[in-house]
Amino acid sequence: MTFFRPAAGAAAAVLACAAALAGCSAGSTAAPVATGSERGVTVALTTGPASLDFTTTTGTAVSDAMIGTVYETLVSVDPDGEIEPLLATDWEVSPDGLTYTFNLREGVEFSTGEPFDAHSAKFSLDRVSSPAWTNGLKARLDPVDEVVAVDDHTLELRLDRPSNGLLRDLAGVVGAMMTPGGVDELATDPVGTGPYEAGRFLPGQSLELRARGDYWGDQPANEAVVLRYFPEATSAVNALAAGDVDAVWRLPAPSLLEGLPRDGGWQVDVGTSEGEFLLGMNNKKAPFDDLAVRRAVLTAVDHEAIRETVYEGLGVLTGGTPVPPTDPWFDPTPRYPFDPARARAILSEAGYATDGSDPRLKVTMTVPARPYTMNASELLYSQLTDVGFDLDLELVEFPLWIDDVIGRHDFEMTLVAHEEPRDIPQLFGDPDYYLGVDSPAIRGQLARAQAAPPQDAADEMARAVDIIMAEARADTMLNVPTIVASRPGLRGVEPTDIAEGLPLASLSLEEGKQ
Repeated sequence: MTFFRPAAGAAAAVLACAAALAGCSAGSTAAPVATGSERGVTVALTTGPASLDFTTTTGTAVSDAMIGTVYETLVSVDPDGEIEPLLATDWEVSPDGLTYTFNLREGVEFSTGEPFDAHSAKFSLDRVSSPAWTNGLKARLDPVDEVVAVDDHTLELRLDRPSNGLLRDLAGVVGAMMTPGGVDELATDPVGTGPYEAGRFLPGQSLELRARGDYWGDQPANEAVVLRYFPEATSAVNALAAGDVDAVWRLPAPSLLEGLPRDGGWQVDVGTSEGEFLLGMNNKKAPFDDLAVRRAVLTAVDHEAIRETVYEGLGVLTGGTPVPPTDPWFDPTPRYPFDPARARAILSEAGYATDGSDPRLKVTMTVPARPYTMNASELLYSQLTDVGFDLDLELVEFPLWIDDVIGRHDFEMTLVAHEEPRDIPQLFGDPDYYLGVDSPAIRGQLARAQAAPPQDAADEMARAVDIIMAEARADTMLNVPTIVASRPGLRGVEPTDIAEGLPLASLSLEEGKQ
């Protein structure tokens, strides 16, 4: 790990990439993808899974690769956030919200040839609540009391309490349909009903997905996709420039586009996401166990400056709330408008000195080594020291950051972009999660939002967000943009990123561009 301490008032320098964003046209001589298929596509990512088994592995890297490709779910989420049929053709919810009845698609088979039916669906959902599932996301199905295969193509979920988030949760990993014969080798040889089969997997390096010729639905636009994992974004961009990959997905900072040759005619697609760029505080450690200190932090941070510095104006300002613009309870009104004088006053009124001399305001910000976090941390250093904090910046490699911050909760302040969809209950409703938010008021309101009649759910969720913000539990500086840089001729890129799984089946290369 490395400690670094910028000069007071210094902000991270970011190279302008407006020309790269604007100059999107054809004209590349990138090499074909080495997938064994002339219609293959290679996609670069900066976070790779150590295993393909999301039932025992946390993080979005596994679900990115598996959901919608190898595994399918009863329902899916479209780019507008609407719930759509997938393996279920339709469904009905009882008036009391306690029974969900799904009519399942007929003629669907797993890649092994085994039939998908209500019995395999029951097996899949029952397994989530079993000891075999250790991923904490299993809690999403806690409201489900019983799963019943009514007949071969009718599935019934009986709940012990209403859950407005159930359908959305069923579109993710907890809703992945598996077969009993395919769960012994989930880490390396997953079996699903999706349009792809998993091929060669090198943990942390690459994963090949091969299109299934016997897939029940529309065939993918490509015959294979290779996901290549790079330790950092610069090397991924260099691979795109060299023609070794066709796209870099979720580019963490627009400034990295400067690594592409100016005359390459690169395509850049920008969409929204469910990711929040979070300034996290350990609510269980001083000084952030003090509400006044947390409120001072939120008042001291200039979100617009962060957006301009890190994302060059891309992304959506959320008013400090952890709500993406695609959610019906989104309200971008700033909850803590940027006001350094007010931040100093909050600290003074709480008995803190604001000249940088108060030992209680000496804080270490533990920053994962990512371009966006490093750029933001230097600007935050300037803003927080300006109001009285004595801040040290600690730079750590990402695996160590995961272990220290997420695993052991050994931090005071941190920065990261959370990519999991609709993760407010986990971030702010779980006292054992890394933020350490132990608030009966928040948990109670989140429970009310889940159990409310559907027509009232958005208002109840908005009230939960109001409590989170009143308690100043964390600062969401912006909704993270999804930036996809690709070679000319790559078609079918959908940058909107609000569901689990990457939209890979639509990708194809123009004739003559392969």
